[in-house]
Amino acid sequence: MPAVNYREGGVYIIEGRPVDAASVRSADNSRLPALLPPDVARTTTMAYRILLAHHQNGSSYQEPALHSQQTPQPSAHSLHLHFDALISHDITYVGIIQTARAAGLQQFPLPYALTNCHNSLCAVGGTINEDDHVFGLSAAHRYGGIYVPANQAVIHQFAREKLVAVGQMILGSDSHTRYGCFGCMGIGEGGGELVKQLLANSYDLAPPPVVLVWLEGSVPFGIGPHDVALALIRETFPEGRVKNMVLEFAGPALSSLPIDFRCGIDVMTTETGCLSSIWQTDQITDTYYHLVGRPQATGTLKLREGSYYDHVVRVDLSRVQAMIALPFHPSNVYSIHELQAHPVDILGQATKAANQELGGGASLDLLRHLDDTGQILCDQGVIVGCAGGLYDNISVAAQVLAGGSIGNGYFDLSVYPASEPINLAITTDGSAQTLIQAGAVVKPAFCGPCFGAGDTPANNSLSIRHATRNFASREGSKPQGGQIAAVALMDARSIAATALAQGRLTAASDLELDVFPSPQPYSFDDGMYAKRCYFGFGQPEPNYPLRLGPNIADWPPIPALGEHLLLELAAVIHDPVTTTDELIPSGETSSYRSNPLALAEFTLSRREPQYVPRAKAIAQLEQRRQVGQLPEAISELLCKLNVQPARTAIASALFATKPGDGSAREQAASSQRILGGAANIAYEYATKRYRSNCINWGILPFTLDARQSFDYTPGDLMLIRDVRAHLLAGAEEFRAQLISGPDIDELSLHLRDLSSRERDVLAAGCLINYYAAT
Repeated sequence: MPAVNYREGGVYIIEGRPVDAASVRSADNSRLPALLPPDVARTTTMAYRILLAHHQNGSSYQEPALHSQQTPQPSAHSLHLHFDALISHDITYVGIIQTARAAGLQQFPLPYALTNCHNSLCAVGGTINEDDHVFGLSAAHRYGGIYVPANQAVIHQFAREKLVAVGQMILGSDSHTRYGCFGCMGIGEGGGELVKQLLANSYDLAPPPVVLVWLEGSVPFGIGPHDVALALIRETFPEGRVKNMVLEFAGPALSSLPIDFRCGIDVMTTETGCLSSIWQTDQITDTYYHLVGRPQATGTLKLREGSYYDHVVRVDLSRVQAMIALPFHPSNVYSIHELQAHPVDILGQATKAANQELGGGASLDLLRHLDDTGQILCDQGVIVGCAGGLYDNISVAAQVLAGGSIGNGYFDLSVYPASEPINLAITTDGSAQTLIQAGAVVKPAFCGPCFGAGDTPANNSLSIRHATRNFASREGSKPQGGQIAAVALMDARSIAATALAQGRLTAASDLELDVFPSPQPYSFDDGMYAKRCYFGFGQPEPNYPLRLGPNIADWPPIPALGEHLLLELAAVIHDPVTTTDELIPSGETSSYRSNPLALAEFTLSRREPQYVPRAKAIAQLEQRRQVGQLPEAISELLCKLNVQPARTAIASALFATKPGDGSAREQAASSQRILGGAANIAYEYATKRYRSNCINWGILPFTLDARQSFDYTPGDLMLIRDVRAHLLAGAEEFRAQLISGPDIDELSLHLRDLSSRERDVLAAGCLINYYAAT
């Protein structure tokens, strides 16, 4: 029996436990409570009680009376949500504020925290990183925001300590916006969705399915939250089992899990593909809120008898083993024992898959990390960020390493506390001293190693990290330059055990200890926030001057959607998944995210280097069309297709099988748009947030039916007639003519589940244009 077991099909909560809905229907109903139909009973879940409390602008999805038999029929976008707070970091907030300014922003209407945890090294691009930071502080003064200086806290730890509250919702411009274990629903989205909230508009959402995650058993010796999270990801990410759903955590094991343990699982639910998460609250939740000095944020969230869940995931904690996620995805998970038993087969398969994904730009060799005895040697360990840098993880890692040494070989260990309060706690309790004496380096709060701006490994090295992701190139390597490194995800406990073995891969569960270390009591002191952070919500200073460095640029003009649309394919990617790190690389490119034109030069640079020159050439065709100077061949083609050049916009398009896995950052879409892109074509979009980014930046997110093959290449053309009229009329199917050499094929494209406002945004060309016209 596996530790994590996903079961498709609904369950009801009966006598406090999940019961299969099919068995309920076939049972003797005289012995069962009256149950609501699934669509009604779903609204009594913890998730929907919060969603409905934040649903505004006309309710089409009311919470029913307890025994009502009325089944609501929600529209495709029947939830219109307004959040309690917003949060962004320093590679997203400049673009968000600039977009909102262009659309008429006067002040922040809700608490908006600007943290500085991504470009906080200020090490690349001259003054531009710190220019962004001082812009953020000036914007917090002008519009009434919260400003968190560099290295004070990573984005999500600040939210956990200062913003979350039971029953509330937070929207963040970072994909790991997850605060469910505090009774607060967090959703990570692109910047356009935060702009809507800043302008008092809603976040529109199709009513999501809810999945019950039922926790049972007790945590074994040496097992940590990342082990549980990776086991959960392995079971749910493949096949999109919980994609765009809400995970709701409950069960008898909950009461035994400390808040940091819950948090370590919760933040990684992003990697399952889910929309958000929520956990049942209890005394441990209350104790946390009292610890951080915010008892007013407490509340009660419990399962309700008769609630309905669309699916259930059962987690038997007692069966969870020490896990490792091999390159290049958090779902590429094995137990460490399984890997140690079959290293040649597993590492060989992972190497082959990784090099297929790299496409020849660089060559990864994981087998080189096997020594003569078959042990796996690691080059680097990192405990970092919103997943790894929690107090409990660091406290336990220090105890594992107490009196030991990481050695003077290739292996090194870096530890990044997630906030200054955590840093202060590990300093005063001796954990930092213990780590330093063992040879580790303790560094300030920083997200860099999670996205490729710090602790970049050596070429073809193996880094084990308690971090969020391990995508290709995310750790800072450059495949197009022949540079590649491998990141494997592990829990801090096993990273510490491996460090104690001086780089030989070791599961913490294999340590020869009578009792596995438990975290020391956490003493929370956030006095430094009062001294260093600016808390200006509700106190805007309209005349306060914004400080704009030379790299902070306004968005260039974006054209509205044309009457007809001639698309030229600038890239065709048949990889199973295309990540946002491939669409717009992370790492040093982050320094240019306040300069849209400069950043656009990096679009797809590590996956399809010819995309930018192709897109620019296509954009030049559109410029020539606008002045009546189209090349004769294009003019003749349009005449042959019986459309007028003056009414037919020319733009680039990207085909990718399943784009958008990973980060919420909007630049993965806006950079395409700035280069003249107007459409993406895919079989499906990996995440809602990437599809939303496309919509907000005027990129038509077309999909194909699975049975339709796409055997076309860059340079092929696609004509979509009357695209604007069909879009505004609510059409979901668009007929296209695809021109490949002398051949013209017919193709059906789909735009499903668009709200009327999203159609208006696409017709306007982008969210900025939409607001300028309203």
